Amino acid sequence: MTTTRNSPETAVPKGGSPTAQRAQFRSREERLAAGKALRDDLPRESHAVWKPAARRRDPIVVLEESNRDRMPELVPIRYGRMLRSPFTFLRGSAALMAYDLATIPVTGLRVQACGDCHLMNFGLFATPERNLVFDINDFDETLPAPWEWDVKRLAVSFVVAARDNRHSEKQGRDAALECVRAYREHLRECSKQPPLDVWYKRLDAQTLIEMAPDAETRKFREEAVRRARQRISESLFPKITAALGGRRRLVDQPPLLFHSDQKGSGVFRDAMDAYRISMLDSVRVLFDRYYLEDWAIKVVGIGSVGTRCMIGLFSSPEGHPLLLQFKEARPSVLAPYAGKSIYENQGERVVVGQRLMQSASDIFLGWARGRGGRDYYGRQFRDMKYSVPIAELSAQQLKRYARACGWTLARAHAQSGDAATISGYLGKSDAFDRVIGAFALAYADQTVRDHAALVTAAKSGRVKALVEENL
Repeated sequence: MTTTRNSPETAVPKGGSPTAQRAQFRSREERLAAGKALRDDLPRESHAVWKPAARRRDPIVVLEESNRDRMPELVPIRYGRMLRSPFTFLRGSAALMAYDLATIPVTGLRVQACGDCHLMNFGLFATPERNLVFDINDFDETLPAPWEWDVKRLAVSFVVAARDNRHSEKQGRDAALECVRAYREHLRECSKQPPLDVWYKRLDAQTLIEMAPDAETRKFREEAVRRARQRISESLFPKITAALGGRRRLVDQPPLLFHSDQKGSGVFRDAMDAYRISMLDSVRVLFDRYYLEDWAIKVVGIGSVGTRCMIGLFSSPEGHPLLLQFKEARPSVLAPYAGKSIYENQGERVVVGQRLMQSASDIFLGWARGRGGRDYYGRQFRDMKYSVPIAELSAQQLKRYARACGWTLARAHAQSGDAATISGYLGKSDAFDRVIGAFALAYADQTVRDHAALVTAAKSGRVKALVEENL
């Protein structure tokens, strides 16, 4: 059952569902034993090793390939953001890490993977019931794939972030260990529970506050919740729009927010028709109470810079605003190694993956294919979506945040994968935690080397980078 690969071109078993156990219906004890047996073929300690392939590709070439069909005028912004530190480089180089992870042996057990699982892709956001929950919030790269890939990328991100915050190597490793420990322990807990109970699990904001171990942590979490509740369309609307000719318009803020040409307007409106059709019938009734006022291109994130991302400004007849975000959906960076998505429309791939991994998802999730053949997915913009300011976290706070992320990833994987078999492989001891801690340190060093390669490429003029000020 183990898949061992010596080159990224040799893919894991492809196609179908991330879970292959549906027809088997084995007991939990049988699946735990099956997972434990996998250690004979792939010992857990083997996961500690990171050694670049002898013929590892030039990281700059991998990044350049990931820029294909992006908006060329925005690519320098992407590079500029990646240049800031090894941490921002890691955030923008999911394609490079996917390439590297595909060279490492895996158990062969698959889940619906996030595909870009780093600590900044977790945060608070509003459920349809207007409750705040903590969950994964970015699914551009989601695809059925080995569970190990998400765990390793997440652990690495904590080590790199700790270094960025000038914490010690031990503190960075401790955060990675805490993340994996929470993943292992909560996955085993999920394996004992009815599937429906796992599906209903969520880590809500109030629970996070009540779990605070001291007054200082409680105050920090209460402040995060307060800020999240302020991040809604109604508060953003006056800052990015203005009245023009009796209607509201988005205000250009080039190069980060700007209008396209008239041809683009026709493409956008056509895509809105397809997006509307993808919605649930009940949500479509709500959506039809709004009309499109304006739209513009919006640069977001790091890895997404250069892809076509738009904001749509909608309004009700009474002037109530609705801001929706539409992001271009390209094939997942995991696809060359984990297999092509079963969904022809990449926007649908993102939406289905998000619904499968999140504890609750935006009611306005939908997808479309534009007139030019590009795929998109839509959702609300800034619907109480809030990311923890990682740069402000002490080593102890980072460790506690790591535990929340590990817990959340375990629940997401348990919804689509076989929690019992994976738990059988992981075991009850901290053996797996420690080997991933070693891997995280080793790959963090690789990230530093790759970031340095990008710095050299920018200085030599091989790539053009635009470093933004005051960001």
